[in-house]
Amino acid sequence: MSSYREMGNSLVSASLEALIQHVAYYPDRSDFFNFLLSSRLFLRPYDLMTRVCRLCLEQRRSGDDLPDQIRFYEMAQKLVQLMTEWTETFPYDFSDERIMGCLGEITHHVISQDEYSLRDIQQVTHRLKKRLSVLVQYEEEFPALNSVLAEHPASLKSKNESGQRSGILSVCDDPVILAQQLTHIELDRMSLIGPEEFIQSFIVKTPKVKRQSSNLEAYVKWFNRLSSLVATEICMPTKKKHRARVVKFFIGVAQQCLDIGNFNSFMAIIAGMNTSSVSRLKKAWNKDNTRTFKILEHLMDPSYNFKNYGTALCDATERSNTEDNIQEKIVIPFFCLLMKDVFFLDESCANRLPNGHINLEKLEDITKPISKFLLWRQTICPFDREDKILQYLITTPVFTEEEPQLTCDKSKGNMETDSHRSFWGFLTQGFKKNTKQ
Repeated sequence: MSSYREMGNSLVSASLEALIQHVAYYPDRSDFFNFLLSSRLFLRPYDLMTRVCRLCLEQRRSGDDLPDQIRFYEMAQKLVQLMTEWTETFPYDFSDERIMGCLGEITHHVISQDEYSLRDIQQVTHRLKKRLSVLVQYEEEFPALNSVLAEHPASLKSKNESGQRSGILSVCDDPVILAQQLTHIELDRMSLIGPEEFIQSFIVKTPKVKRQSSNLEAYVKWFNRLSSLVATEICMPTKKKHRARVVKFFIGVAQQCLDIGNFNSFMAIIAGMNTSSVSRLKKAWNKDNTRTFKILEHLMDPSYNFKNYGTALCDATERSNTEDNIQEKIVIPFFCLLMKDVFFLDESCANRLPNGHINLEKLEDITKPISKFLLWRQTICPFDREDKILQYLITTPVFTEEEPQLTCDKSKGNMETDSHRSFWGFLTQGFKKNTKQ
């Protein structure tokens, strides 16, 4: 077996061959997850499965003194354990027909040698097919949704007889309810993101390799959409008092999201209100709105790598770990920053050490934030669903950062255009600025 390098009780480096043998012969849940996730930096899932399963099957021919029936049973149990962990945590891998074929061969081999494992392997296959059907259905909904989002919002000058256009307040005027519905959307989309998507989002080096991170990318687009929705809703009314009312409403929604632990929606709302097209509407920002907004905005200060947000996230995580109330367990991280952290962890250290061994300390560092995300995404949203509100939030056309934002300057009697500043651009500038601190 290839060599290891250990420090105390921790394995810090090993060759790829030694790691595959370690996973195949001595599967531990945490070790297997860490390796199965980070191994994508070195080989494809199909290649890994082929090698792991071959080693498991060869183990029963190892020539030890155990009776054949005991050896078959141990091998079958080990394969069931491997397949259970793999299919539950990385179901997207099995959208590859070759991997599904390999799973079928393993299933046939297991039940032919150990009939007692038949029920276990059938349950594994059933759960996998159910999970894949949900993921496929979600992906098939994208084209129809994108066609709706391609529409343009109504003219800013449009209004009804009362002088107030229909908008978010006509659908929901309670900040608590809207924050709860945003939490539904966040948790729904988080639940579909596979841990492998974090790795695959930055390991693709050539355009020939298919980029399998669609759910992750869709979640980032949701953040941008919510930010744009907030800016659009504030800019659309023609009367300043109506704009001031919408500003106050979204400040309330942001506060409720913060109280829930929904940091992603909170950040998107603050980002949308922080665009130049919104901040220039001076009369929509009365003293109360401005004072409260400044307090909330302080949390998304990018100084020292978002130190204020980091403190709030730690507090929410501790609450989630100690409280029994399901609502207290909600933690929805600021997703773009989580992605940035994983990316920088990958960039900061080499995958391999000078001796050619895989740097396991780096791989463990990368999997830690992803493992936390997997725990947070399992939370079941405890709030009642309001389909009308959810439909509005998901499908109502909004201005995007590629389109001009229109704001009404009544004193001049004309319309001004302004580019909707992307929060991702602001975030990137914050990263560059703070790397020097």
